[in-house]
Amino acid sequence: MKAAVYDVEGAPDVLKYVDMPDPVTGPDDILIAVEAISIEGGDLINRRSTPPPRPLWIVGYAAAGTVVAVGSNVRSRAVGDRVTAFSMQGSHAERWGVPAERTWLIPDGVDTAEAAALPISFGTAHHCLFTRGMLRRGETVLIQAAAGGVGLAAVQLASQAGATVIAVASGTQRRSRLLELGADHVVDRTGNNVVDSVRQYTHGTGVDLVIDPVGTTLPASLSALAPQGRLVFVGNAGGGSLTVDLWPPMQSNQTLMGVFMGPLFEKPEVRASVDDMLQAVAAGRIRVVIDRIFPLANAAKAHEFAETAKPLGRIVMKP
Repeated sequence: MKAAVYDVEGAPDVLKYVDMPDPVTGPDDILIAVEAISIEGGDLINRRSTPPPRPLWIVGYAAAGTVVAVGSNVRSRAVGDRVTAFSMQGSHAERWGVPAERTWLIPDGVDTAEAAALPISFGTAHHCLFTRGMLRRGETVLIQAAAGGVGLAAVQLASQAGATVIAVASGTQRRSRLLELGADHVVDRTGNNVVDSVRQYTHGTGVDLVIDPVGTTLPASLSALAPQGRLVFVGNAGGGSLTVDLWPPMQSNQTLMGVFMGPLFEKPEVRASVDDMLQAVAAGRIRVVIDRIFPLANAAKAHEFAETAKPLGRIVMKP
């Protein structure tokens, strides 16, 4: 098979497109003929800053395609099934071996590009908003990096849950799209102070909940919270320090919660929420936003675009 691999961490050009042996799968695994690969924030961070455990390392958390082989213990999947999958590495390839319990069946009406991007973006947004953030109808939520995959999912899910949504993005050109997807207010962070804008929109009270996938924006996120508000931070897309002064939030009785989704996708409630959202895409109730599609052979250019072009939604690659 062909795959995008790297030997040493670094800039996107460390990725090489080479021939690799097909994956060896175990009794609990399935083998997927990959048709679409979603580039996730963790893929970029790993390639940029995590030394690979061995040469010719295949990065990648998310992909979708057709099952071409099943392990002897697998009863829930069959050859020919269309599936989307999450695993901790290996998606940047023509073939991907993953545990069957880390896959979801793709409903009719959902294409593989949408399916590849959905579990991490919408699964993460749902968990942050409702399981951890305990968002309730009528509350106000601030969503940092609202033009990213998790942000766009959170905007839609929070709006449909009856919350008032304040979305933060860079550049005025994204405003109309975020409003269309359910945002009530959009703050262009390049020309506006986010905390001041939140105070204006909330008449000085602050928001009930913040979803922050950036990390470097944590001080602003805390300042935008109302007393007794909740902050859920998920990942560190900004790549900086996560150090914050905890004295003010303690005085305001605020709650800070961290989310790392890697070990959570095998939990029944998380798996069920992803199944439900795949059905919602099929029914047209939510939309997976894909900015651009690259060939897997151009993985270095795809990673560079994902890192530098400030895309609206996910970047997808196809073998």
